[in-house]
Amino acid sequence: MDTESPRGLKILSDRKLTMMLGLGFSSGLPFLLVFSTQSTWLREVGVSKEAIGMISWVALAYSLKFLWAPLLDRFDAPFLGRKLGRRRGWMALIQIGVMLCLAGLAFGDPGNGLLWTIVFSFLLGFCGSTQDITIDGWRIAVAPPEKQGAMSAASQVGYKIALLCAGAGALYVAQFYSWRAAYLVMALLMLVGMVANFLAPEPQKHIETAPGAHRSLVQTYAEPLKEFFARNGRHTILFLLLLGIYRLPDFLSGVMANPLYIDLGFSKTDIANITKVFGFAVGLTGIFAGGWSASRFGLMPTLLVGGIAAAASHLSLALLAHVGHDIRLLTLAICVENFAGGFAGTALVAFMSSLVSPLHAAAQYALLSSLYALPGKILGGFSGFAAAKFGYAAFFVATSCIGLPVAALCLAVWRAYAAQTKAGAEQNSLA
Repeated sequence: MDTESPRGLKILSDRKLTMMLGLGFSSGLPFLLVFSTQSTWLREVGVSKEAIGMISWVALAYSLKFLWAPLLDRFDAPFLGRKLGRRRGWMALIQIGVMLCLAGLAFGDPGNGLLWTIVFSFLLGFCGSTQDITIDGWRIAVAPPEKQGAMSAASQVGYKIALLCAGAGALYVAQFYSWRAAYLVMALLMLVGMVANFLAPEPQKHIETAPGAHRSLVQTYAEPLKEFFARNGRHTILFLLLLGIYRLPDFLSGVMANPLYIDLGFSKTDIANITKVFGFAVGLTGIFAGGWSASRFGLMPTLLVGGIAAAASHLSLALLAHVGHDIRLLTLAICVENFAGGFAGTALVAFMSSLVSPLHAAAQYALLSSLYALPGKILGGFSGFAAAKFGYAAFFVATSCIGLPVAALCLAVWRAYAAQTKAGAEQNSLA
């Protein structure tokens, strides 16, 4: 974005960007607290690797949110919808739910009984994923297309800061105080997003004001799918298959990474300092490198390199598991994995965005962003059984081998994508 131009300065001065920063923070806060940070807590109190892997299924709501997303577009939130408007009303209601779920988890005792933790983890996964729907809907509705780049950037910055708080911040508090204190602090941090929501403007346009708004509920769900399959034709299944396995190695390894660190004897402070704070900076570098590569060499070469690099990076975790407690090797493994993950993540987001039609951007992107993680979330629930049976080293070698079919699919998609892009250009020239 040209920040030197009057247009660039006008966009940056928009107060909605500040609100987006706070809402992005609110969106990112729950995720790690129901995923890797929680797995650290569970492993520390003696929960088995098998149980930790299965508990990760509570985060499946993030992959299934497309099922109820259209309902939030069509209906107002109870009570708060009349007070704050449709978008902000749902946001406020769900943010209260996230805060209550985090407080509920704080008062659990997973070392002596998992039922309480499982119930509140499930509710937190549902509330956190629903909050993402509401925030994405607000962002798309409140800003015109020319401001969506800046709004998305502000959202990502807020999201990354929240991951730092929910990762390193929660581990620091747990190390020096308790896990209960850590989750209560995270619950209080939800006030950042709640304040941003109350200060944010309510979008004026909703689905009822759009052309064809008075369609049936079935049509609301069916039309984006019909358009997506019609436009991508015979390549649709190939594209979806690549989306389904592209980040599969990361989802599988992500559940077992923190239990590995705990079992190797690293303290929560070590994990926070290296995997969260230092890894956070390296991950940002990977994100910028992925963006530069996509603009310099093209989307498909970047997607191919990212897929191979992300899977191969797990060999460093296998080496760490084989060698044992070594702080330098831990640092190296985290650097390699976070850089490769950031690079691959940028390529994947760009690829998904290229598959979406502007006419159905919100619905189709929600569908793709939900489904790309679904296989990894399901199989991730079995990761603890695999790590327990074969050992950490063999487990991480196996996850890295998934990079072979990923690379093969990337090459096939590259060819199909090029053919589809060429056909679209020829059709536009004839029109």
